[in-house]
Amino acid sequence: MDRSVEEGIDFFDTAEVYPVPPDISYVHRSEEIVGRWLKDKDRDSIVIATKFCGASNSWFVPPVRTGRTAVDAHNIRKAVEGSLRRLQTDYIDLYQTHWPDHDFPFEHTLEALTDLIRQGKVRYLGSSNESAWGAMKAQAVADANGFARYESIQNNFSIVNRRFEDALAEICQKEQISLLPYSPIGGGVLSGKYNGDEMPPGARFTNYKNGGERQQVMADRFVNEKSLGTTAELMTLADEIGISATTLAVAWSKQHPFVASTIMGANTVEQLECSLKASDLELDDDVMKKVDGICSRYPNPLG
Repeated sequence: MDRSVEEGIDFFDTAEVYPVPPDISYVHRSEEIVGRWLKDKDRDSIVIATKFCGASNSWFVPPVRTGRTAVDAHNIRKAVEGSLRRLQTDYIDLYQTHWPDHDFPFEHTLEALTDLIRQGKVRYLGSSNESAWGAMKAQAVADANGFARYESIQNNFSIVNRRFEDALAEICQKEQISLLPYSPIGGGVLSGKYNGDEMPPGARFTNYKNGGERQQVMADRFVNEKSLGTTAELMTLADEIGISATTLAVAWSKQHPFVASTIMGANTVEQLECSLKASDLELDDDVMKKVDGICSRYPNPLG
């Protein structure tokens, strides 16, 4: 994080439950780490985003509030109080619904979130892992009731997962919602580390392969013949223009009119450096067309 600030990055994203899938032994740690780091910084110079759980779409039972994580006023209040305490701050710049619950009334959720803005605990609202229907429904409910609207959406978007372009991209542009894409390098796939003869030890999808059934399905979704074929051609293209595949993938992810800021992750400063090189890089039309050509040869790698 210090290295990022040195390079001019001022936006940091976390959540009450990270990493995903979570373990009760380290739930909340991500916010605690960010909070300790933030304590000696100029608070107004840093934009902090975090999320409250939601239903997690049956992937797992969130290990907070004894697994009861409805997107209602009670849970939202409990969640924001915990996040503020762990982040050691009196306000959150962007507060996001981590997973939507389409069986729960949007009116209740948005009213509770709007109250947080009125109280000064939150500045802006965002959604995450939202569908096209959910994005439009939320805006309609906000407009009809005078509630605060979701200003951003944090969804998976990368060269191997371009589904956001189907409908959500148009919604973002028409409704003035900013995409904050996560996994711009496809969970690490587009770095090329899975293109060897064996799964790299300690890597995310290596661990998923040895995890539960849902995690194994996720690993197969991200690491497959199409995604590795895409990566191989992307690595060749990156070599041709003198950058790493990671730099190319991050630069591509931010080069869309509906994207406000690309969320990049790294385990080490060395990994971070490759992403930082994409900061001021603008890919020319020829490179963007070549990426489109690669994608046409390996359509929808993630299904």
